[in-house]
Amino acid sequence: MDRRTSIMKLTQATRSLLAKAIKESLARYTQESMETEVLTDIHLQPDPNTGELTIFDDDDNVLAVITVDEWNENGGGNFYEGAEKVLASVLGDMKEAGDLDNLTLMKPYSFVMVDAEKETIAELLLVDDDTLLLNEELLKGLDQELDDFLDNLMNK
Repeated sequence: MDRRTSIMKLTQATRSLLAKAIKESLARYTQESMETEVLTDIHLQPDPNTGELTIFDDDDNVLAVITVDEWNENGGGNFYEGAEKVLASVLGDMKEAGDLDNLTLMKPYSFVMVDAEKETIAELLLVDDDTLLLNEELLKGLDQELDDFLDNLMNK
């Protein structure tokens, strides 16, 4: 089993740990502070060597650090690809559950995954009232739909 496969199958306890760490890192941006913060990105930095996930803001202030033991227990594979899928899934679940609704962050803002050099690897979630990020699932079949539309338009 490669690392990508094993990351995709993290236990529910580990997924809950990730969600809890993200919630705790955002606690300073809740309604209690009452002041809207300008923040464009929340950075999530998984480390394939230590299994740590560091969460920090635009100014590189560390908001949370946790160790994901399951990331350490499995070797090989494409670590970042697997971590991206898991983190995007956890964030998507949090958004659906309303965990990101009461933050005092000015929209739009993003959750991005970065590497050790803090270079963006992937945008995990864009939080905005009016913007929708395109992804594979949303784009599935779009080519055929566009072809059908154009054929229909040309035949009229």
